[in-house]
Amino acid sequence: MAKIPTNVISSQSNESPPLLHVSRTHFPPQFVFGVATSAYQVEGAWNEGNRGPSIWDAFTHTEGKIRDGSNGDVAVDQYHRYKEDVDLIAMMGFGAYRFSISWSRIFPDGLGTKVNDEGIKYYNNLINALLEKGIQPYVTLYHWDLPLHLQESMGGWLNKDIVKYFTIYAETCFANFGDRVKNWITNNEPLQTAVNGHCIGIFAPGNKDNPSTEPYLASHHQLLAHASAVFIYRTKYKELQGGQIGITVDCEWAEPLSESTDDKNAAQRRLDFQLGWYLDPIFFGDYPQTMRERLGERLPKFSAEEKDLLHNSVDFLGLNHYTARYITHKTENNENHAFYAAQGVEIIAEWEDGGKIGERAASEWLYVVPWGIKKTLAYISQRYNNPPIYVTENGMDDEDDDSAELHEMLDDKMRVNFYKEYVAAVAESLKDGVNLKGYFAWSLVDNFEWQQGYTKRFGLVYVDYKNGLARHPKSSAYWWMRFLKGDKEKDGKEE
Repeated sequence: MAKIPTNVISSQSNESPPLLHVSRTHFPPQFVFGVATSAYQVEGAWNEGNRGPSIWDAFTHTEGKIRDGSNGDVAVDQYHRYKEDVDLIAMMGFGAYRFSISWSRIFPDGLGTKVNDEGIKYYNNLINALLEKGIQPYVTLYHWDLPLHLQESMGGWLNKDIVKYFTIYAETCFANFGDRVKNWITNNEPLQTAVNGHCIGIFAPGNKDNPSTEPYLASHHQLLAHASAVFIYRTKYKELQGGQIGITVDCEWAEPLSESTDDKNAAQRRLDFQLGWYLDPIFFGDYPQTMRERLGERLPKFSAEEKDLLHNSVDFLGLNHYTARYITHKTENNENHAFYAAQGVEIIAEWEDGGKIGERAASEWLYVVPWGIKKTLAYISQRYNNPPIYVTENGMDDEDDDSAELHEMLDDKMRVNFYKEYVAAVAESLKDGVNLKGYFAWSLVDNFEWQQGYTKRFGLVYVDYKNGLARHPKSSAYWWMRFLKGDKEKDGKEE
């Protein structure tokens, strides 16, 4: 663990004091507030309605992959309980719900030869239930649950043919749901699919044998699949349906540890390897120069036609942001993972003297650093010519605690404070001229947290795993209700 140097930058230096009390009035009336989930984490019904298996089904059913030995077979059973969950969204006052479609529920083998009518029916029912309550659907086409057949038969994201199959799937969704869905996200956090799925191996499909090449190939094909889906949407559906389409990337803010040029350059490299990897090809036509220099031939090249297809292939950007890190330059890198070693940085959140960048949530990677979201939004706005942005995920987790009483788990004071501070930072970003269109809290309900299983709880709504998956709104849910509805629906719940 590093020692903090005497010349460490003050994170809040030269910044206006944060808003003490943020309210809905700090945002324009048309600003979208929503809540988010993903299919594998909440739906369950893994082998119902003709759904085919996904790579996450295979991964979670492999012993030793998930911390508590659990899986998403049932998850929180939103497949059967979607009406109850839609009612909860409406109760809290959110105007939008970001959810993902399970590719293998639409095409069980992923190939696009025969559409699964039961899958279409399920999502139609969910979309219609949302609209009946005045809640706009924001639909993610790919949130990591690749049909298993595509992985096993052709290598999944490592095979360029995946672009063709993703495009068929995307168009099927546009054709079936686009009369009511006006906001599409092609891909969620391609960085995580690339690095955790094809380098470190802690996410499905669990590849870690070729860390110097696989993550870059998986990313390349995700970008091409995104661009291809956007092309189809814009040429065949956008004018007719009146919607918009974008991509969601994730970024931990990278703050230079000191004023030194080395540390500032290191922090920039860290941002290049997170955001630039995906956004530079879309806005500037190629991967960042720092990546080209450090990765050489490992980084695939775009053809002229692919560059044209990718260019400005977003109507908006989605940003998933949770936390921040201090970054310092490092020449010797003993990291086991080639992706991190190539960056030439040391990533710091805690120091030997006990100091931390912010209070830690349950997950070891998640520190509460509200100024980080403001800096990330400002950076994207400045570097990429102020595109429309939605914060598509932001939240924090509690540790699941079997010994705690229900009322203790519902009294999530730290999460209430988290949202107060982060939403205030988002309001400041808006005031600073960032072209922000909306904000989605992660997540609606406690759910399956990938390799952590059910040991972590991100939800505004508590799910009682031992008592029939009963839903119980937490204090944070009531905070959002008051924030979004003001005093007009006060129900006696106090923070």
